[in-house]
Amino acid sequence: MRHSEYFIPTHKEIPSDAEIISHQLMLRAGMIRKLTSGVYTYLPTGLKAVRKAENIIREEMNRAGAIEVLMPAVQPGELWKESGRWDYYGRELLRFKDRHNRDACLGPTHEEVITDLVRKEIHSYKQMPINFYQIQTKFRDEIRPRFGIMRGREFIMKDAYSFDTDEEAADRSYRIMYEAYTRIFNRCGLKFRAVEADTGTIGGSSSHEFMVIAKTGEDQIITCSDCDYAANVEKAEVSPVMEPREVMENGMSLMEEVVTPGIKTVSEVTSFLKISPDQLIKTLIYKADDEVIAVLIRGDHELNEHKFQSFVGAGEIELAGPDLVFEITGAPTGFAGPQGLKIKIIADQSIRGMKNFVTGGNKKDLHLKNMNIGRDFTVDRFADLRLITSTDLCPKCGGKISFGRGIEVGHIFKLGTKYSQALNALFLDEHGKEKPVIMGCYGIGVSRIVAAAIEQNHDKDGIIFPIPISPFEVTILPLRVDEKIIIDTTERIYQELLDQKIDVLLDDRAERPGIKFKDADLLGTPVRLTIGPKGLKNGEVEIKLRSEPKSFTCPINDAATIIRKKITGLYDSLK
Repeated sequence: MRHSEYFIPTHKEIPSDAEIISHQLMLRAGMIRKLTSGVYTYLPTGLKAVRKAENIIREEMNRAGAIEVLMPAVQPGELWKESGRWDYYGRELLRFKDRHNRDACLGPTHEEVITDLVRKEIHSYKQMPINFYQIQTKFRDEIRPRFGIMRGREFIMKDAYSFDTDEEAADRSYRIMYEAYTRIFNRCGLKFRAVEADTGTIGGSSSHEFMVIAKTGEDQIITCSDCDYAANVEKAEVSPVMEPREVMENGMSLMEEVVTPGIKTVSEVTSFLKISPDQLIKTLIYKADDEVIAVLIRGDHELNEHKFQSFVGAGEIELAGPDLVFEITGAPTGFAGPQGLKIKIIADQSIRGMKNFVTGGNKKDLHLKNMNIGRDFTVDRFADLRLITSTDLCPKCGGKISFGRGIEVGHIFKLGTKYSQALNALFLDEHGKEKPVIMGCYGIGVSRIVAAAIEQNHDKDGIIFPIPISPFEVTILPLRVDEKIIIDTTERIYQELLDQKIDVLLDDRAERPGIKFKDADLLGTPVRLTIGPKGLKNGEVEIKLRSEPKSFTCPINDAATIIRKKITGLYDSLK
């Protein structure tokens, strides 16, 4: 491709509304342009990078036995009502009515549509296992789209859905997709980690997220140094820790009321009472669907709302406002306690066995000392409800854990029969018995792969693209386009590379060398070939890898061969 015949509108300045490096560099490198909030046009180089990621995904999905389909972007509301997600999904689902006043939505995901297809076409165990996938544009009406294509409202996604006759077969399908995803992200040149994750609005029994490791990642993940355990912080399990025996065997002290005027935060209360935060119990009042529940959490811990929501099986949870807190406890926010409550009380497992702790007093400006479970109030159920901390140990092996940040580029789910039962997707087994199909769901953010790769691979000069998803593999920079010897040499090497099926950008613009170098670094092409008058006098050209600081020279006649070897080496390093 000749630069003069292409469209790469680069910019020197950092866009004022671009918060993270991938957003900044994709705008500066002329890869994307904003149309409206969270919606972008992909310019030629941006689209090339996305298409290369798509090709890798398609090859590996086909290799794994999945079958490509294409489903409608507009979905009938009746399907979502049938599955029970029309109201549950929330405002991210862009709903509208057609000219016949029928409810419809723009598809954020396609569980309902694919299940509708399968219930009409798959009726026998002999037709399974089967896995359908598509690569398609989705729309989720994010309340706060940001970070360019990293968290846009419109995005390109690969979603796949497996259908099996039993749990054992479904586990095999899940493992096949896990392995396919591992190959996909390796081939894209990403440093990533698969972590246990929450199932969210998709639902199902378990899931894994594939996280690109990056400092700018929105998601916090924990990993173990001694085993392969890794999890999103929302999903990370916390092992129960038994209190020391002397604490367990201490007697209960008399409960004591303490006036705490205007003192209600953990730091204020613990400072006033001269206690540590782990001696205070917070009483949080939540509305879980239509039920009000009190949740007890130690003062030095934070509630994990995902765990809580999953534990109580609620469609939606919401922290109670001041009016509801007063109605339930008789106290303003900040002074709630478990004593005398007429609602269900659940507590984090770290509270089990604690004695003589402090709680709110259910009156304004009052706290209670020496509170004890069983004597002063009753807990209905204990569970792992809190966020993991750096002082916790690995829940699998007891090893040391560490925290990092990641960008989610893929997510796989074991859906079970959630959608097949709701939508009546049934089959006849080998005994003629009717059963619901077992489903799995597997998503990849195709456009997000490109942004995540940039977050992970860049420097002060621009992008450093992994070669498999780089818009071009090689950039040729002739430093003088008005000298015949440079033009002739450039054209010969350019044609040699094209003949070898190498993806080349020839910068044939009549621009200063400095501009060409800056644009080449900004776009991040893995291999750069520079052809200048000084080198040609010595029969040499200059080759530089974008990922390495130094360049080297080689004989003109060897340039195409050496570039081919360098490109092969870059691909081989990802295997």
